[in-house]
Amino acid sequence: MQDDAPQSEQPHGHNEPLSTLAIGAIGVVFGDIGTSPLYALKESFVGHHPLAVDSAHIFGVLSLIFWTMMLIVTVKYVFIILRADNKGEGGSLALLALISRKLSIGRWSAGITMLGVIATALFYGDAIITPAISVLSAVEGLTVVQSGLTPLVLPIAILILIALFAIQSHGTATVGKLFGPVMLVYFAVLALLGIMGIARAPEVLWALNPAYAFAFFTIDPVLAFLALGSVVLAVTGAEALYADMGHFGRKAIAISWLYIAFPCLMLNYLGQSALLLTDPGAAENPFFLMAPDWARLPLVILATMATVIASQAVISGAYSVSQQAVQLGFLPRLRILHTSAKAAGQIYVPIVNWALLIFVILLVLGFRSSSNLAAAYGIAVTGTMFITACMLGVLAFAVWKWPPVLAALVTGTFLLIDGLYFASNVTKVPDGGWFPLLVAAVTFTVLTTWATGRRLVRERLDESAMPIELFVRSAGAAAQRVPGTAVFLASSAEGIPPSLLHNLKHNRVLHERVVLLTIAIEQVPHVHPGERTKVAKLGGGFYRILLHYGFMDEIDVPAALAEISDAGAPFKLMDTSYFLARQTLIASSKPGMAIWREKLFALMVRNAESAMEFFKLPTNRVVELGSQVEI
Repeated sequence: MQDDAPQSEQPHGHNEPLSTLAIGAIGVVFGDIGTSPLYALKESFVGHHPLAVDSAHIFGVLSLIFWTMMLIVTVKYVFIILRADNKGEGGSLALLALISRKLSIGRWSAGITMLGVIATALFYGDAIITPAISVLSAVEGLTVVQSGLTPLVLPIAILILIALFAIQSHGTATVGKLFGPVMLVYFAVLALLGIMGIARAPEVLWALNPAYAFAFFTIDPVLAFLALGSVVLAVTGAEALYADMGHFGRKAIAISWLYIAFPCLMLNYLGQSALLLTDPGAAENPFFLMAPDWARLPLVILATMATVIASQAVISGAYSVSQQAVQLGFLPRLRILHTSAKAAGQIYVPIVNWALLIFVILLVLGFRSSSNLAAAYGIAVTGTMFITACMLGVLAFAVWKWPPVLAALVTGTFLLIDGLYFASNVTKVPDGGWFPLLVAAVTFTVLTTWATGRRLVRERLDESAMPIELFVRSAGAAAQRVPGTAVFLASSAEGIPPSLLHNLKHNRVLHERVVLLTIAIEQVPHVHPGERTKVAKLGGGFYRILLHYGFMDEIDVPAALAEISDAGAPFKLMDTSYFLARQTLIASSKPGMAIWREKLFALMVRNAESAMEFFKLPTNRVVELGSQVEI
């Protein structure tokens, strides 16, 4: 379908100037990683494994932060992973679809699919924790302004989060225009505060030497290993660079990171470290204590705005991932609303939105501080990064076909780095790391149960399927024909759909034109409209139509049929009836899944969005025919 080389940047043909795209990327892509200075350095010195606030540890942690951002974000993501685009789209599921397409008959394809599903499951844990820790860490700045405001931190944070999720249904097009400028101001303030801090102790610049990171491990290897769990908080949000690539293109994201985000972040970390060198007591909240007294309240407001933007990005990401999961067959049909007539990527998924809000509020009430949440945060991020490194190895060896020595060196390096960070975060499981693992485990169970259940249902239906040629010869000639067109939706492009058999059995008639319609989701994000349809004439007024969509395309069956001219007469709305099969699933002891998973699958089927709404079928032209299927 494609060659094996990495795809070119700007695959969506973005018409905006590169500078506009770069500013937009600052607002959307770098919100999460941009707010990490609020808590990353602080956690190293006052978190669950506190370090002594002395020059050796300050220089060691700062050196680790710099080289972590350099190796993981700059080298791994910006220079390498961003080249792995699936027709312009990025993210775990897009990468999974890309690799699956290349290795469709490979022996590793099942394992790679499992890795992609695990990464997706971990993402949902990240999507819950990011709004909680980001907003809470910003509002906690109020305690630096006035210690008496401490009781108000939780109520204010919860109100902000409720408001954030409540406005999602209105779309983000208008608010999105403000994201870039606000984040530009925020990054400028980060840099300014950092420069002011560095002026207090310019010697802090020596910490950029990697020798200080190695010295940290020789002084106290155990604490240095544990500190990795806090240091990695500085790169939370790195996955967003890849996941949001389709919105802005590789070049715009790279420019934003290399020339704006990375320098401003490092200046701020240097400034915070310089403050700690001169005032060790500032470790309780170095980000806000860097600012003069008069500037702290405005800084709290600006930081809160930045964390809302960071949260918006991950919430939007959860919608996109959910849509991809539905299209790729890992989730049941969900109600997906498009909030913009111009931007197809701007969607709203109500059930995902409200589920996230409930879990985020429970998380804030349960953990009560950003420091407690930091223990839960890292494990989802590092787990996803480690899986991405594994998939990078598959890309390098099997898809890009790099020289084996180079592929092994690059893959091994990142597996070692990401593995160390993940191992360090595993030590925080008792302190809160269990939460994203629990979310991931539940999500993984749901994703795999749905995918397996769909496969079992198809197998059961195929057992009783009749060859199309036999049906056309026998029933097509014998049954009474009535005027109009009947479209029977079929999950398989082979055999006769159950809805057609049931209709003939009960109504004993066939329409003049009978269309067997199958919707095929391809392993690419978008399918060109000119390649959408494939029509096969079966004789006797029977046609088989395949509609091809990408996993990020919006499906509109009537609109697609209206474009078809080689299946008899044009499709007229009032002459076309749509027949759907609705299976009632019965859990049984047949080989397949455990009984409890079969019951879970049946529950998801009952609560899935109706095919009528999902495929945009006219409500007054749909007939549903039920049957029972044992799985």
